[in-house]
Amino acid sequence: MRWVLVGANGMLGQDLAALLKDRGQEVTTVDLPEIDITDRVSVERNIAGGTDIVVNCAAFTAVDKAEEAEALAFTINAVGPQYLAQRCKDIGARLVHISTDYVFDGAATEPYKADAPICPASAYGRTKGAGEWAIRSNADNYLIVRTAWLYGQYGNCFPKTMARLAGEHDSLKVVGDQFGQPTWTVDLSDLIYRLVEGRAPSGIYHGTSQGKTSWHGFTQAIVASLGKDPSMVNACTTEEFPRPAPRPAFSVLDHGSLRAQGVEPIGDWHDRWQTAAQEVLGL
Repeated sequence: MRWVLVGANGMLGQDLAALLKDRGQEVTTVDLPEIDITDRVSVERNIAGGTDIVVNCAAFTAVDKAEEAEALAFTINAVGPQYLAQRCKDIGARLVHISTDYVFDGAATEPYKADAPICPASAYGRTKGAGEWAIRSNADNYLIVRTAWLYGQYGNCFPKTMARLAGEHDSLKVVGDQFGQPTWTVDLSDLIYRLVEGRAPSGIYHGTSQGKTSWHGFTQAIVASLGKDPSMVNACTTEEFPRPAPRPAFSVLDHGSLRAQGVEPIGDWHDRWQTAAQEVLGL
């Protein structure tokens, strides 16, 4: 299959490109400045006829900045996906779009199912929700893959930040009342490949690890990977660490739509972190 990866220089894009090439796929990688997804002409110029799969990893992901730049975030997160969806429809390609847990407000107590009504509480979540709507409205053949708490070898991510801070301080204070599913970009890349290879029907799927933890619990696992005592990590509340954009308190996503298609979800977050830690932290 012939793939085009948009936003290929990012954390997920680099791991996905490497995985696809290892599996014998024909891959074209594009990112700024060669492609601007908010420019229809640029999209048409960079995504040629004969492409089978387009993966959109491009997004405005600065959650706090989006609160004051929602128009820009909307252009990148909703208008850009609309142009990609229209181009894919024109050339008969399948579009894989990466979305987020932020389309939910985090008020649930049970994992969010893929078909649950979205209810974003932040500008970032609203613009990503609009992007999902744009794809469902404009594409005939698509996969929307929501992910959360993503980390990887390339670029900045939560584990790298916590590892650096653990090396600079004797103790750390980390939010303990927000829960989610830390997810490795390598695992998400593999899931995307398996969804496409298995010809999963158009729809929404949740690409996160199984299980759940808090940021505090995740940091304890990160510190343990460094050979340090996890008790150096102390829990605090969200109120003690205010941010401009509200964070979902419960970002646990259900994987039923994957299982319904015979697709195995990513493994437990803690097991996957133990496998990923050496590569991600450069140990």
